[in-house]
Amino acid sequence: MQERYQPNAVEAAAQADWQARDAYLVAENATAADGSAKPKFYACSMLPYPSGKLHMGHVRNYTINDMMARQLRMRGYNVLMPMGWDAFGMPAENAAIKSKVPPAKWTYDNIAYMKKQMKAMGLAIDWSREMCACDPEYYKWNQWFFLKMLEKGIAYRKTQTVNWDPVDQTVLANEQVIDGRGWRSGAPVEKREIPGYYLAITRYAQELLDPVQNGLPGWPERVRVMQENWIGKSEGVRFAFPHDIRDQDGTLVQDGRLYVFTTRADTIMGVTFCAVAPEHPLATLAARDKPELSAFIEACRKGGTTEAEIATREKEGMPTGLTVTHPLNGKPVEVWVGNYVLMSYGDGAVMGVPAHDERDFAFAKKYQLDIRQVIAAEGREFSLDAWQEWYGDKQIARTVNSGKYDGLAHAQAVDAVAADLAAQGLGEKQTTFRLRDWGISRQRYWGTPIPIIHCPDCGPVPVPEQDLPVVLPDDLIPDGSGNPLAKHEGFLSCSCPSCGKPARRETDTMDTFVDSSWYFMRYASAGNNTAMVDARNDYWMPMDQYIGGIEHAVLHLLYARFWTRAMRDIGLVKFDEPFTRLLCQGMVLNHIYSRRTPQGGIEYYWPEEVENTYDARGAIVGARLKADGSEIDYGGVGTMSKSKNNGVDPQSLIDTQGADTARLFVMFASPPEQTLEWSDSGVDGSNRYLRRLWSTCHARRDAVLRGLAGGQADWAGAANEIKDLRREVYTLLKQADYDYERIQYNTVVSACMKMLNAIENAKLPEGPQADAALAETLGVLLRVLYPVVPHVTWQLWRDLGYVQTYGDLLDAPWPAIDAAALIADELELMLQINGKLRGSVRVANGAARETIEALAVAHEAVEKFLEGRAPKRVIVVPGKLVNVVG
Repeated sequence: MQERYQPNAVEAAAQADWQARDAYLVAENATAADGSAKPKFYACSMLPYPSGKLHMGHVRNYTINDMMARQLRMRGYNVLMPMGWDAFGMPAENAAIKSKVPPAKWTYDNIAYMKKQMKAMGLAIDWSREMCACDPEYYKWNQWFFLKMLEKGIAYRKTQTVNWDPVDQTVLANEQVIDGRGWRSGAPVEKREIPGYYLAITRYAQELLDPVQNGLPGWPERVRVMQENWIGKSEGVRFAFPHDIRDQDGTLVQDGRLYVFTTRADTIMGVTFCAVAPEHPLATLAARDKPELSAFIEACRKGGTTEAEIATREKEGMPTGLTVTHPLNGKPVEVWVGNYVLMSYGDGAVMGVPAHDERDFAFAKKYQLDIRQVIAAEGREFSLDAWQEWYGDKQIARTVNSGKYDGLAHAQAVDAVAADLAAQGLGEKQTTFRLRDWGISRQRYWGTPIPIIHCPDCGPVPVPEQDLPVVLPDDLIPDGSGNPLAKHEGFLSCSCPSCGKPARRETDTMDTFVDSSWYFMRYASAGNNTAMVDARNDYWMPMDQYIGGIEHAVLHLLYARFWTRAMRDIGLVKFDEPFTRLLCQGMVLNHIYSRRTPQGGIEYYWPEEVENTYDARGAIVGARLKADGSEIDYGGVGTMSKSKNNGVDPQSLIDTQGADTARLFVMFASPPEQTLEWSDSGVDGSNRYLRRLWSTCHARRDAVLRGLAGGQADWAGAANEIKDLRREVYTLLKQADYDYERIQYNTVVSACMKMLNAIENAKLPEGPQADAALAETLGVLLRVLYPVVPHVTWQLWRDLGYVQTYGDLLDAPWPAIDAAALIADELELMLQINGKLRGSVRVANGAARETIEALAVAHEAVEKFLEGRAPKRVIVVPGKLVNVVG
């Protein structure tokens, strides 16, 4: 055994051993030594995008997964921990434009490097199940399942409005539109209507909502709430404002009805205007001979269309000059175009009730529209001066100024209004959802080709199943002038499967959320070239534990839940929910330092480049550059980011202090679900602990070897020091067991640190029992610590001779708690005199009250205080203290 801890040598040896034995290869239906079936456990981390290097968020996520996998394996579970790559997407195209290399090369080079880093971390990954989203053997099944959904009507084609960059000749995501311009070209973005493919997730809205409201007990509450809000179920009334507006040939626009949906039908008598989306047919008609309105509509078409943007955007509108008729009082209602109304939501129109909707209130004040109060609350005064929250509170609402509906509460008024609208054939109660069907068409190159062929005669025709996969050419280099597939004749040209005439392939590719919606099931069915999933998926799924960032709490998880149900309905799986338990690990934070440049930009500095300045309380208030002493700004802590120069390279840390140091720090510094603040001193402390562990084991190696050779020890009559050590270690093991179960890995590390302290501080007598106690307690420590730092514990387990007794550490049995060791022969009670602590007294466990009182009275501190007097009272609190009252 080496005297000093050398992490690089230890980790290289451990990893070589694991690789030589293919230690993490996992098979279904594994059996224990006695022939019984091992219970399965599928623990999976969200797959990474191969951006080039791992970051500390990856290290934390995968170490959490690895700890879980290793500990459960020792407890007798058949554990699967796979890994793959979310390899399609826009970053690869952007990198290709910048570096002038195909996205495929950039992607696969990054995968090779990141995989090397994962292996250096010592992760217990079954690499035989590795998948990559840009591998045709994987995305073939995206295409196959898309065709199955097309057959079932779950997938369908319709026209969609997109953000179009006229310079880059490409569609932009909403977040790529900045102040109405393309993020890269700077060109004004246009709204275009183009055909695309959608998946009918709204068919499953209620089914997706029910579990997050009433089930999924293994999910964080905040994630369930986020999904519930995204699905957004609303109970209300859909009704029409009738009109006589006709187009150029005299046909009634939309059959003479402007439909809206509202959850506040009780406020219908307060409608003073209607607002329609810029793309609404009434807006188009009105703008035909109104240049100012046409220009306004065109301006509305620029910019993103996310709800977040709509919510924060200044509300603007313009009258159309058109009116519709109020369905209950027959009065004319002005129609406006509003930049806050989305054509994709509901019917693309809203009723304006300024008195009882905050957004409408601001809009009406801005454009001097009528504000009509129709809701009152006892003891509350309505004013037009400023919006008050109670104006929109349906819980305290009573209708006023509403004719026959006056005095009704919210629910009563809604029922009455709905009944009257239904009697006229103009409306009915309806349940709506905020959720919209999932548009999967992307006008981009680096993604799964949509398996459709466009024939001049037959129209869109699905690619025959036997012709899958439609292979994406992997040697193209985007240049920013649009999708290169549209210029690739070898990809485009084909024959129509229906009529055999020359045809063209679809050049749109699938949204990358498609790739991540089912990859975890492909792990379970890896290598099957004839089926999307097979019986192995039935063994592993549903997944027992899913681990990933909170940023994926809505779309990825929602799409995966939907995709699973679609697979169920097509007969591929037998379950509804893919993930039994979910853990969202916190972000890794680090200090941010910056300074404004003379040009007005911001220049960021690495933490190692600066020296902090502190206030009287020790808080950081500023910093100076080490190079020249100049002052820079301290921005607090934030998520690690390359752009802010506050990331930490895991590879550098692994090279200098070892992967186990990195693993120990990220597990100890914070509970898994909370944010973790980076600390160089904390990293150094983790490394010192491992060196202490090594030194302790080296110093006691001979005693441990003797203890193991002596066989099972008889603890009867053992010295108190031995009993105390065993009791403390088993007490800590009991706590660690509990913390492993609840995934509080920071306190598992804390228990290990306390175990090492107990072993180091124990003053054991020489002899076989002491040797056996050392062998036993160090064996417990190494096994509890092993899932955190597998390399150093693997080496120490071998060097101390545990392999011969328990087998290799990978599959060594998890230590069982010795219940007898937890019971102390003697108890130490705090001794008080008149309520003040004056010492302690040791008594036999289970000693009678009279015995405890006698021992307390005989204590030298009591004798000195009482000076021969008899105590007035002796109070015994069992197991805790004894108080002598003099």
